[in-house]
Amino acid sequence: MAKGGIVKGAWADLAVAGAEFALRATPAARSNTLSRDDGTLRAWVTAAPEDGKANRAVATLLAQALGVAAGRLTLISGATSRDKRFRLEP
Repeated sequence: MAKGGIVKGAWADLAVAGAEFALRATPAARSNTLSRDDGTLRAWVTAAPEDGKANRAVATLLAQALGVAAGRLTLISGATSRDKRFRLEP
């Protein structure tokens, strides 16, 4: 899906327990958006990169795209980096 928004469950085909998602995050953006181009995931969130706010916003946005609860996503690397990796828990 191109930059410009995400439909709930649009990426449900990727929602497999144990799957890992590597993505590049841009905090303090103008809007919350996800894109998946040629296997590369990008996230833009309006939250500031402080106190984990941007990480939670990215997890929420990714969970919405996958059609799962945000609590099922675990940040496994990249807490202070733009490059992040999430795991979908069963």
